[in-house]
Amino acid sequence: MPELNNPATLAEVTAMSDLYEQALADNRIETLDGLFYDGPETVRYGVGENLYGAAEIAAFRRARTGGSPPRTVLRRVITTLGQDVATVDLEFQRIGGTRIGRQSQTWLRTPDGWKVIAAHVSLMADIS
Repeated sequence: MPELNNPATLAEVTAMSDLYEQALADNRIETLDGLFYDGPETVRYGVGENLYGAAEIAAFRRARTGGSPPRTVLRRVITTLGQDVATVDLEFQRIGGTRIGRQSQTWLRTPDGWKVIAAHVSLMADIS
């Protein structure tokens, strides 16, 4: 079984997750593109779209006017699996919204650094 939550690896992935959240908030498309693995294996299931491959994900980001709606992260769980794979799962709420969102990411250490190779974003039923 791979080592869970090696402190050094956990710190690296936490920093990458923080970078992702800031880039998402600032709509820094080039940074977001660079954080995803650049290959056809990369998958992102969004609230209203299924995207296969880095090219589809990048095209989606460029077509989305204004970027992702602003949000507050409510809870985040990061788990490292050995030194080269990690998951980042978080709950969020869009500013002004009542629905709870969920985001799951699988991160992979590559020769170019940590990259998201799978992501899923969904919204739960309205809580109002």
